[in-house]
Order: sequence, then structure tokens, then C-alpha cells
Amino acid sequence: MSGTEEADRGVGGTRSRRRRRPLAALVVATGLLVGACTGTDQVEGDFQFIAPGGQTRLHYEAAERQPVPDISGEDLFDEDSRISVADYAGDVVVVNIWGSWCTPCREEAPELQRMSEATADEDVQFLGISVRDNPRSAPIDFMENLGLTYPSIYDPSGRSLLGLRGYPRNAVPSTLLIDREQRVAAVFLAQVHEEELMPAVEDLLAEGGGDAAAPGADDRGEETDGTSAGDGGEVGGR
Repeated sequence: MSGTEEADRGVGGTRSRRRRRPLAALVVATGLLVGACTGTDQVEGDFQFIAPGGQTRLHYEAAERQPVPDISGEDLFDEDSRISVADYAGDVVVVNIWGSWCTPCREEAPELQRMSEATADEDVQFLGISVRDNPRSAPIDFMENLGLTYPSIYDPSGRSLLGLRGYPRNAVPSTLLIDREQRVAAVFLAQVHEEELMPAVEDLLAEGGGDAAAPGADDRGEETDGTSAGDGGEVGGR
């Protein structure tokens, strides 16, 4: 495993986080499209979310993947530090959008923690984004009470997701899979279970690519078999 582990002291406990990697510059998407997505064609450039027929599980073949825009924000446990998806270039990144007020998030989180522990010796990084949570102590208590050790961004306004054009930011929980080349490989717009998510992560690991894969690297990805099961998520405000 190329990343090294280091312990970060959080509020009331110890959390683990890999040392961040330097990353190549990413083009940050501009503009804001919120709510239901429109259109049928993908475009070149940074990721634009399209959900044909209102699908809630989407998997993209390697040739179809688009670069993830800048997704970054304050470390939940340290407001003076920032975390970015780009810190983990070369890893498969599982980005989970959650809130302490969200019942499906509470059900989903222990499974994410198990997967994070199971892939601790592989090139996989789990990263949460806490949204619509005030005060800050609420998501901190949520993570500590559930024993979650992977890092999370504290983003009550959801600003970190603005670059995801067309992405329904009111879909909580939701999860994005980012491949080793910092491209969006899959989207789950509702609660996701271990038996569905882990095979998708393993498929991305099998593609190879290594740290900070150079542009033009061989794409060996295959479309994973997603399910159309609609596990309940929470959409909209509290």
C-alpha cells in the first residue's frame, strides 16, 4: 500500500487518516445546477450528473468517466485544516454525503466503517461530507457514538458539492465512487449496503492505475453491475 497511516486526535477520540498525497491540478467546475438533473447527453470536462429515467444507481465505464471537480472543505474535527478528495489521488475514494439528522445515514454508517477497516491495507479512502448539520457538535457526536474513524468534511451549506453539476444535493445519504484517476465511476443516490458497494470498490481496485495515474493511462475499467433497488434515503430538509 502506497499511503501511510497516521493518527489524528479528534474531539473525544482518535481518528485515522492517510497522509495526503500531492495532486495534479484539477479544473474546478463553475456554475450551479441543483435538484433534478436535465438533459440526456454527457459533456466533456468536469463531471456533469445525468440520471436517465430517474435511476438512483449509476455506474460509468472507464471511457465514459469524467473528472471529479474540486470537493473540499473543513475537517470536521479540526476547523483549521482542510480535506480534499484530490488529497487521495491514486486511491479509490468513497465519498459519502450524510447528516446526523438522517436515519438512513445512521443505518448506513456502520457498514461504511466496516468496509473502511476491511480495505485499510489497500488503496482505498473513505471520506464523509456532513451536510445541513448545526451545531458542529452534532456530527462530531454522531461519528464518535458510531465509532467512525474515517475523515469527514464539515459542510452545513453543501458548498463543497457545487462543482458537481446537476447533482441532487438534497439526496441524503448519497455516495460517489472516485477511481484512481480522480474520475467519477459510480453514484448511489440513496442508502447503499456493503454487499452492493464493496464489489464496486473491488472492481475499481482491480483496474490498477497506481498513484497519480498520468493522463492517457490505459483504461481497463468494466461496467459494474449495479442494482436498481431503492433503499430509502432522505430528500429535502429535515
